[in-house]
Amino acid sequence: MKRLLLGMSGGVDSAAAAVLLLRAGYEVEGATLLLAPGGAQDAADAARCAAVLGIPHRTVDLRGTFRREVMDVFAAEYRAGRTPNPCVLCNRAVKFGAMLRLALEAGFDGVATGHYARIEEAGGRFLLRASPTEKDQSYMLYSLSQEQLGRAVLPLAELSKSEVRALAREAGLPAAQKPESQDICFVPDGDYAGFLSRFAGEPFTPGDFVDTEGNVLGRHGGLARYTVGQRKGLGAFGRPMYVVSLDAAHNRVVVGPEGSQYRGACTVSGVNWIPWDAPPGPLRCRAKIRYRAPAAPCTVTPLADGRARVAFEEPQRSVTPGQSAVFYDGSLVLGGGVIES
Repeated sequence: MKRLLLGMSGGVDSAAAAVLLLRAGYEVEGATLLLAPGGAQDAADAARCAAVLGIPHRTVDLRGTFRREVMDVFAAEYRAGRTPNPCVLCNRAVKFGAMLRLALEAGFDGVATGHYARIEEAGGRFLLRASPTEKDQSYMLYSLSQEQLGRAVLPLAELSKSEVRALAREAGLPAAQKPESQDICFVPDGDYAGFLSRFAGEPFTPGDFVDTEGNVLGRHGGLARYTVGQRKGLGAFGRPMYVVSLDAAHNRVVVGPEGSQYRGACTVSGVNWIPWDAPPGPLRCRAKIRYRAPAAPCTVTPLADGRARVAFEEPQRSVTPGQSAVFYDGSLVLGGGVIES
């Protein structure tokens, strides 16, 4: 690949990625995707970095795609009592989906981003590996297809965040000191309940707190305000209690004492396998059940209909429906799916 469309968010990672791509001899054009409120400022920041580097820059309005593929799904999942990861949805459908299609139609060979992960080719397959740095983002990319992996370049794989900032400073890029965003881009204040109320008209219908035997313990303020494993904000039950599950069918929040928030196994759906179309049988590997969770030893058994069962060696805290379980063999990403139960 020689000609790449680089997703430029206006931040330091994608700006530094542009520097590395140019040094490697790629022909690069920057593209800022308008996805959510606040995108105009990000586009302006990215355009300034592109100007310093002397590369073209374009702004692409993908708000309709983003709303349909990410925000609508995010809201629907919360209504169903699940806790989704919108970045996983966005990477598959938008950054390496809609942007890649746009790039290929415009004559580019592929796309590049500032993600921290490695892509390599071996045995006729494109493989995904974790970055050796603390910024590893391979968890967010597990759902990419072979076509998407084969058309993507991730130049930051081996760098730490401090090295990336230093690279941007040396290149004179205005994004070098831009603070890192910690929240979901369309919920910048971290108030998911407020977003759901504004965006989806979520009424937050009150319902019952119940224990694992079904006994009513009190009233909750709306299902979407809670997530599995949560302890704070539940009210007083006379002892510490944790959210065990969300019963959307009956609008109930099931709570239990310390220990009840652990699970020894889960089922995942929509599994995407990377080294193979399907593994030959059960796999001994490690699984991450959240982006920041450590990878835990487990056995993954493929099931019918793109599902799999994950049995952990030791029970895991807050195995949350809607989040992703991603499977690793060392740094190699074997695949992953969405936790069902």
